[in-house]
Amino acid sequence: MPPRENGQEQPVIRDSRKIDPETGQVRDASAAEQAAEQPPAPAAANGELEAQLAERTADLQRLQAEYVNYRRRVERDRAAVREQAVAGALADLLPVLDDIGRARDHGELTGGFAKVAESLESALTKLGLSSFGQKGEPFDPTVHEALMHSYSSDVTEPTAVEVLQPGYRLGDRVLRPARVAVAEPGDATPASNDDDEN
Repeated sequence: MPPRENGQEQPVIRDSRKIDPETGQVRDASAAEQAAEQPPAPAAANGELEAQLAERTADLQRLQAEYVNYRRRVERDRAAVREQAVAGALADLLPVLDDIGRARDHGELTGGFAKVAESLESALTKLGLSSFGQKGEPFDPTVHEALMHSYSSDVTEPTAVEVLQPGYRLGDRVLRPARVAVAEPGDATPASNDDDEN
C-alpha cells in the first residue's frame, strides 16, 4: 500500500496498456507488471507537473496579452474608420457651407432659410467641424492655399490679406485649406529681371 500523506492514501496508477505510448512498441507482460509494482518517483512527477503548469501559465498570459492588443487595435481601427466616414461626409457638405456663407455676405440669408442654415452649421459644429482663416494672419502653407500674390509695404512677413474661401478642419485634420490672397513685404513692383535689361 502506498505511503500516506496528511492521513490520506495516495492512489496507485497502473499502466496496463499493451503498447508503449512513447515508443509505440508492444510491451512485455512482465515489464508492465514491474512498472506497475514500482510507484513513480514523487519528486520527478512534481517537477514535471510544475514545468507543465509553468508552460500553460505562460501560454495563457501570452494569449491574454494578444487578446488585449487585438481589442486595442480593433478599437483604434473603429475610431479611424468613423473619423474617415465623418470627414468624407463633411467634405461633401463644404460647398453647401460656402453657398450659405455667400448668401449671408449678400444679405440673402433670411426667413426659414436662415433657420435651416443655423441648424446645419450647429449640427456640423457638434460633429467637430470648425472653420479657420482670418484676414491679417501670417501665411502658413500647411493650412493656407495662396490663390493670389502681391507685394506690400504694410506687412512684415507673408500675410493673408484677404480670405477668398475659409478653410475647414475636423479636429486636427485639415479638410480644406483656407484659400487666401497673400502679400509679401517689399515694393509694390517686382524687381526687374536681367532679360529685361538686354
